[in-house]
Amino acid sequence: MAEQASTNDLELLTFRVADQEYSLDIMSVREIRGWTRTTPMPHAPSYMRGVINLRGTVLPVMDLAARLNLPSQETGDRNVIIVVHLNGVLTGLLVDAVSDIVAMTVDDLQPPPDMASEPSMAVVRALTVIDDRMIRVLDLTAVVPNRADDAA
Repeated sequence: MAEQASTNDLELLTFRVADQEYSLDIMSVREIRGWTRTTPMPHAPSYMRGVINLRGTVLPVMDLAARLNLPSQETGDRNVIIVVHLNGVLTGLLVDAVSDIVAMTVDDLQPPPDMASEPSMAVVRALTVIDDRMIRVLDLTAVVPNRADDAA
């Protein structure tokens, strides 16, 4: 007998950035791909790595460590690009590694402390504990630029 999924159920994709663990709602993730060298774009924000060709589509790629004001590490074959879909726009998020997909309920999430002066906390929507590890749940609307021309 199958249980009916609750509207409070969610799945998170967990990943590592600068030796810290973060997550995203899996519903915003379109695909996960290996690192591809980017083409830099003039006048782009410093956290934008550039663009790549994703099956004929120009995909802006954001260095998530730089966006979160964390130390960026050297990019190599072990890095991963998480392609997310937000407000009709695809954006690539460069991360160190993807860890897991975890299922939970919204009751498992806790609001972050009020540390808005800390730039990396302003983009954290919630916190959760998984296997004694504190995982930050990102607010994609705060992380990803809301205008396509900001991203390119």
